[in-house]
Amino acid sequence: MRELSHHTKDKGDQGVGFVIASLLSHNIKIALPLSEHLPFDLIAISTSGQMRKVSVKYRAERDSKIEVRPESNWSNAKQFCTRKYEPGEVDAYAIYCPNTKTCYFVRESDALHGIILRMEPPGNGQTKGIRMAKDFVDPNSIFV
Repeated sequence: MRELSHHTKDKGDQGVGFVIASLLSHNIKIALPLSEHLPFDLIAISTSGQMRKVSVKYRAERDSKIEVRPESNWSNAKQFCTRKYEPGEVDAYAIYCPNTKTCYFVRESDALHGIILRMEPPGNGQTKGIRMAKDFVDPNSIFV
């Protein structure tokens, strides 16, 4: 039997797997939706019972940055589609970066118009508006 593969779907599945492992290793429980037609990929449940709808993103580091937009992308045989998230559709983003093999966790309120996580400080010394990736590795931050 010939194996069918969809490269972007495979990357998404890999991202979800790493995010689940990261959440579980921090004693955060996971609930998976039955439908693929929801804007979120999983529900994270804190030890105190708080729940967050989490959209998982697979993003490679480019030029020492990881960029995420509040949208969902998919394709079929006819077209490539993008749908922007409405406020409140997700509570947080979990970003898996294959370059660093690390998951980064961002609250929706920090990424309403997208977010850029930097691996290194900018060369010009700018600090205002700069978000360092290392500050987003704790998954418990999505419950604050």
